Amino acid sequence: MIKEFREFIARGNVIDLAVGIIIGAAFTAIVSSVVEDLINPILGLLIGGIDFTNLYWVMSGNVPEGASLAAARDSGAAVFAYGSFLMALLNFLIIAWAVFLLVKAVNRLQSMASKPKPEEEAAPAGPTQEELLAQIRDLLAQRPAV
Repeated sequence: MIKEFREFIARGNVIDLAVGIIIGAAFTAIVSSVVEDLINPILGLLIGGIDFTNLYWVMSGNVPEGASLAAARDSGAAVFAYGSFLMALLNFLIIAWAVFLLVKAVNRLQSMASKPKPEEEAAPAGPTQEELLAQIRDLLAQRPAV
């Protein structure tokens, strides 16, 4: 069983998958920062200075007016945190767009690498040996007899 596990781990696909997961986690952190630190403040300005991540609706419970989402959750109230959902959706769309662009670029590079290189034009093929011999025979047949 240990031998099978070692063979499984040594496969290139498993190592590629591990690298992909690590890069994906780092990429997710970058996208989260872009959304939270760059996009949310702009959206907040557009919707009247409201903190985009703190948009929620209280379904039940008592929450002081103007309390943050964290404070509303800490109070034990049931909250419908649509701002957090919209932020997660925005994160997903940004990640999906970046992955789309990455896959498109990789496919373009692969297609460029797999295109056959234009070969030099082959010189026009001359007559074959049989054709040359037939021409010589015809020329000899046309010559006057000596």
